[in-house]
Order: sequence, then C-alpha cells, then structure tokens
Amino acid sequence: MPPTPDATAPGAAAPDRGRADACPGALRLHTADDGALARVRLPGGSLTVRQALALAEAAEALGDGELETTSRGNVQLRGLPADCGADLAERLRAVGLLPSDTHERVRNIVASPLAGLAGPPGTSAATAPGPDVQAWARELDARLCASDWAAGLSGKFLFALDDGRGDVAALDADVTLIAASGGPAVLRLGRAASGHPVEPGQEVTAVLDAARAFLDALRATGRQAWHLREVPELLPAGPVPLPAVTGAPPALGALPGALSVGMRFGRASAEQWRALAAASAGELRLTPWRGAVLPGAPADRLPALEAAGFRTVPGSAWERATACTGLPGCARSLADVRADAARALESGPAGLPVHWSGCERRCGHPAGRWVDVLATGHGYRVTVNGPAASTGSPVDVRNEQMAEAVAEARRTTK
Repeated sequence: MPPTPDATAPGAAAPDRGRADACPGALRLHTADDGALARVRLPGGSLTVRQALALAEAAEALGDGELETTSRGNVQLRGLPADCGADLAERLRAVGLLPSDTHERVRNIVASPLAGLAGPPGTSAATAPGPDVQAWARELDARLCASDWAAGLSGKFLFALDDGRGDVAALDADVTLIAASGGPAVLRLGRAASGHPVEPGQEVTAVLDAARAFLDALRATGRQAWHLREVPELLPAGPVPLPAVTGAPPALGALPGALSVGMRFGRASAEQWRALAAASAGELRLTPWRGAVLPGAPADRLPALEAAGFRTVPGSAWERATACTGLPGCARSLADVRADAARALESGPAGLPVHWSGCERRCGHPAGRWVDVLATGHGYRVTVNGPAASTGSPVDVRNEQMAEAVAEARRTTK
C-alpha cells in the first residue's frame, strides 16, 4: 500500500488514522493489479553484494524480474504470486535482510549516502569526511529490533540520519538527526523549525527516545497518528536553529571515493542489478532519489554501468523525476503515467523535482517543493506544489501538451 498523501498534496483527503497502517513489508504482501508486492527495508539503503544478488534472484524466481527502489531507499519486488511469502522470507533471512519478523516494517531509516566518503560542502574530503552516519543507521536498526515498544510504530514512520550535508534532512522525516560541524548534532522532530542539541555519543539514544516519546504521548492523549508531523503539539520543538538543508542528491558519475548512478523511475532489471553488484567494491547504497552509490568503486567501471542502462551523467531532464506505478499495475490509476512521463522526459531541462501521479493519492511524491503532474482521465494537471509555492492556478493540459507544461513548471524559481 503506497503512502497516504499528506497536507502538501493539493486535493488530498484527510487521512484515517483510526486504523493500523497497511504498508507492505517483506512478510505482509500487498495485492496489486500486477500481482503481490513486497517491500524490503534497507536501513541506510545499504546492501552487500550477496544481498543484492539474492534480491535479483528473488525478483527473477518469484516476481516480474525487476526491482523497484523507493523514496526511502528501500526496495520492492512486484508481480509476486500471492502464496510466495514463505519462500521470499526464507531467501531474505538467509542473507540477513529479515533480522526481525516483528519489527521488519518499522526499519525505515535513511542516511546520507555519501557519509564517510566525501565531506559536506566547504570541507575537504581528505580531512573532514563527516561522521559515519551509516554506522549510526546500523546501530539504530539493531536497537529498534531489540526494543519491544518499537513494534508499535507505524510502517510509515521515518528516521533520517544526516551527516551535515543537508541531503536527507530535507525529506521531512519523523525524527531527523543532523550532524553539525564543530558542535553537537541537532535532533529535529517532525517538521519543526528548530531542534534539540544532542550530546556526543548519545545520537542513536536521542533518536530512539524521541520515537518512544511520540508513542507515549499518543497513548497518554488517546490521539491517533502515524507521523509526528500530524501531532506537532505533543512534543516541543527545541531551541537550536537547524543547520542548512540543501536536499541535494548525490551528483551522478564518478565522485570522491564512490560512483553514483540513477535508475529511471527507480526500476532496474535483475540483470542490471547484477551489473551494479559487479561494478561495486563490496557495498551498494540505495538512495532516496532512486539511485545507487557504490563506495570505493573505481571510475573505470562507470562505462559498464552506462552500457547497462543506468544514468551516469547529471543535468538531464530525468534528474529528480519520479512517477507512481500507474497503469497497468495499479487499478486506481487513470493513465500509464510512466510511459507518458518517459516521453515527456526525452528532452527538456532539469530543475525542480517532478512527480507523475495516476490518481489523487500521489503515491511516492517527493518532499519539499516539486512539480505535481496529476492524471485527470483527459490529460494531466500540472501544479508547482510545496512550501511557500506561489504559482497561480494549476494548468490542465492534454497528453501532447504535457511535456512543455512540465518543462515550464520545472523552471519555476519563485
């Protein structure tokens, strides 16, 4: 089940929080028009080569042969038979991708993909690589799985660990930890405009304490919520200004200490995944921007990745372009949005993030400011959406006019 749209989505209905969320997992499969869907949580987006190959094999043996990355750096398998749950779970356990049956849906942890590889802007990668928030992600995951109370979190609750470059801090997670140069880390609760200072060595403890305080506050007040942003009055914002937040994903291509590639709409075939694993130096990090970072991989492996179909050059119209599943995979969709979007992205500028949606739920849309391209059944409605947007009325266009309208909206700077 895709995420319920939040208040930033124009026309979004008020969500019903009086029930358990229906997010899919590795054990709870979601039935879609193209078969069952499983979502495998990958804290920090991190995978070993063995794990990546196991996912590729599962996609071929059980699903439609493709893997789909999500806006939280997780991975989905689609086209699964409804009765494959036990087989899939066995495959995932064998490679360490299912460490807890009771907590597997709450392991939603994003971390700066370049952590430990290249420092935040303005620093030298050789002397100031920033804190290893990937290590924090591993510790947070282990402690979440070991905490009975954490199983009460929604499968939509998100943790973000930012190494100070301000990338994943822009995702508006429920609990965000931002490392600060020359000072204590800052803990942000929901979408608060300020945060709490965190003592060195207590970073993961502070993150866990915040999540537990959220559940305790809900219990004490009888409130129903999946996200901290829905009940900001329950937990006070801190006194510390937030560090700069850029929201910038890793650039594509060869970077200091890593290679970075993109996947069109976050999808890649099992064969492409094998090429990704072969190009790696032992670790893969999926990003919340539907890409992958390969720490330690040499630059001479980039041509093979480009030949395999990955995006390796920055600045194209595909940059920060996403789409929901659409037809034929989703019965709610009014259009084959990925096919329409692909045609629109054949040319045009990069710019604001853009997301195509087949229905009003806008599944998988980005945080912050973005171009909303919504199927209407007669074409598309194009709107610049997000905080402080001042764009006038939405533009309704036919399919053949959509590419031009999207390009113009992505150029919007005010």
